[in-house]
Amino acid sequence: MRSVLLACAVAGAMAQAGVAGAQAPAALAPAAAPSSFGHYQPPKTYNSQIRQSFYVRMRDGTRLAVTVARPAVDGKPAEGRFPVIWHHTLSATQEAADGTGPRAAGFRSIPGLTDYGYVVVQVARRGNGQSFGTMRGYHERNEDADAYEMIDWLADQPWSNGIVGQYGCSNTGDAAVHAMTGGNPHLKAVFAGCFSWNKYDAMRRGGIFAQWGTGPTRTIEQDMAIPPIDGDENKVMLRKAAEEHQRATPLFELWKSLPYRDSWAPSVQSTFWAEGSASSYANQMRRSGTALYVVGGWRDELRDQGLITFLNIPGTRILIGDWLHCQNDGFGLVEEAHRFFDRHLKGIDTGIDRDPPIHYYTVGADEWRSATQWPLPQAPQTSFAITAKGLESGAAKPAPLTTSFAVDYATPCVGEGGGPTMQPCHPKGAGFSVAGKALAAPVEVTGHGLADVWIAADTPDANLFLLLEDVAPDGSVKVVTEGRLKASLRKTDKAPWALPGLPWHRAYAEDAQMLKPGEPVRMQFDLMPTSYVWAKGHRIQFTFAGSDYRERARSANSQPARITLISDAAHPSSVSLPIVKP
Repeated sequence: MRSVLLACAVAGAMAQAGVAGAQAPAALAPAAAPSSFGHYQPPKTYNSQIRQSFYVRMRDGTRLAVTVARPAVDGKPAEGRFPVIWHHTLSATQEAADGTGPRAAGFRSIPGLTDYGYVVVQVARRGNGQSFGTMRGYHERNEDADAYEMIDWLADQPWSNGIVGQYGCSNTGDAAVHAMTGGNPHLKAVFAGCFSWNKYDAMRRGGIFAQWGTGPTRTIEQDMAIPPIDGDENKVMLRKAAEEHQRATPLFELWKSLPYRDSWAPSVQSTFWAEGSASSYANQMRRSGTALYVVGGWRDELRDQGLITFLNIPGTRILIGDWLHCQNDGFGLVEEAHRFFDRHLKGIDTGIDRDPPIHYYTVGADEWRSATQWPLPQAPQTSFAITAKGLESGAAKPAPLTTSFAVDYATPCVGEGGGPTMQPCHPKGAGFSVAGKALAAPVEVTGHGLADVWIAADTPDANLFLLLEDVAPDGSVKVVTEGRLKASLRKTDKAPWALPGLPWHRAYAEDAQMLKPGEPVRMQFDLMPTSYVWAKGHRIQFTFAGSDYRERARSANSQPARITLISDAAHPSSVSLPIVKP
C-alpha cells in the first residue's frame, strides 16, 4: 500500500495543466525541420529534465520500478501534457548490463528526447532490477500483460496526452515487440532493434545451441549494486526485490532443456519457444495497427529475425547497418527514432512516409542503399557447385568430390571477445574450405545464401556450420556471414509465416532423423543475410566445420571426430548466393 500511495503522491506532485488526447492527430502537421534518413534535428523546446522514480503496483500486487523523465525549463517541470515514450527494460536506471548499456549507443540516448517535448519512462520488468516479482522464462505472457497495464497507466497520468510509443534493443527490443501483441490502443509506435521473431529460430538456430545470449541471470549481490528508487536509499526494498528474483528459472538451464521447437519445459509449465515468440501472436500484432521500425546489424546474431518480421507485419520499416548487436556506429539513430516518433506520436510530417521502407548499408561499397521489397528483385540466386576443382558456377558436369575433414572442438576464436561481440571465425587447421577463382570484377551479395549439401558421419548426429568468406590476394580470410544446421533436424517443412525464400525446419521431436554410419544425408539451410562487396582480385570461399567456439551444452551424440562432405552426380552439393546484377 505504501508503494501505491507513493506512486499517487508522485503523480499528483507532477501534475500540470493541459488537455489530454487519446489519439494521434488525423492530419499531419507541417514538418518542423528539413528531414531525411538519419538526419532530423528540429530545435529543442526544453533545456532540462526532471526525473523521479517510484513503484507502480500491477494487477497481481507485483510492484514495478519506474523512472519518469519529464521536459523541464531551467529545472522546473514544463506545463502541459506530452506523448510518452517508454522502455520495458531490466532496471529503472539504465544499467550497463541491461542490454542498452554503453554498447547500445543511440538506444541509450533516447531519454534525451525530453528536450523535444516527450516524457520518457524506464520500467524494470518484473523479476529484474529494482522491480519485484520473479521471471518466468523470457518474454513470457505475464510480462506482456504488464506491458498492457503499464501502457494504460502511462496514458492516464496527468503529464501524458494518452499517446504512447515504446523502444528497446536486444531483450528490450523483444519486450517492445511483445507489447504490440496486446493491442493496447494507446500504443502508436514501436522502435525496436535486434530482437527475435521466433525464439527457437533465434536461440537454437538450426537446432544448435550456439549463440551468445541466454538473458539475465544475476546474483543478489549484482542486484544490490544498482541504484535504488527514490526514497529507498537504504536499499530495504531493493533487497526484498533481489531476493524474489532468485526464484527464477535460470535461462541457460531453461533453453538447454528445450532441444526441439515443441519441447515442454516443466520448470515453466509451457512449450516455451511458442509462448515466448512474437511469431505466435502475429495476427494480434497486425491487428494492433502499431507502427513498427526495426533496427539491425549485419554482424548481429539476430539480423534475419528483423527482416522476417518486416515480411510478416505490414507497414514495418527496417534499417540494417554494418554493426554488431545494438550498435549504430556512424549513424544518427536517435535522430531517426525521433523522426519516427514525431510522425506517429505527434502527427508531424517528418518525410519518413515518403522514404522506402528498407535502408541497408552495403559493406565494401561503403554506402547506404534503400529498397521497397525483400529479397531484392535485382539479386537472383546464383548457384556455386562444390567440386574437386573448387567452386564452379554453371558447370554441366562438376568434378565429383568426397572429402573428410576433422572437427576441432577445442580451438578458441582468439580476439573475438565475448557476449554480443562474439562472431564466427575461420577455423584454421580444421574444417574444409573451397574457393572460387579470383574475381575479374567486384561482386555484390545482398540477401540470404542457400546451402544444399550432402554429408555423412559415424555418429548419431552432427552439427554442420557453413561460413561465407572473403579471401584477399594476400591469403587473409574474413568471415562475411554464416549458417548452420543439426543433421538430425534436417527435415524441411512449410513455414507458418512468410520467409524470404528460405528452407524451414519444423524441428519437432518427432521430426528428428538420426544418422546411420557413413550414409549420406541432404542438408538444406540458409545463411544469415548480408550486403557485402567482394573486391576485384578477391575470392569467394565457403568453409565447412563441425563445431563453433560459441557452442554451448554440446550433445555427445553430435560430436563426430570427422565429417564427410560429398558432391557428385547422385549427391550434388552447392551453395547459392543472391548476387546483385551489375
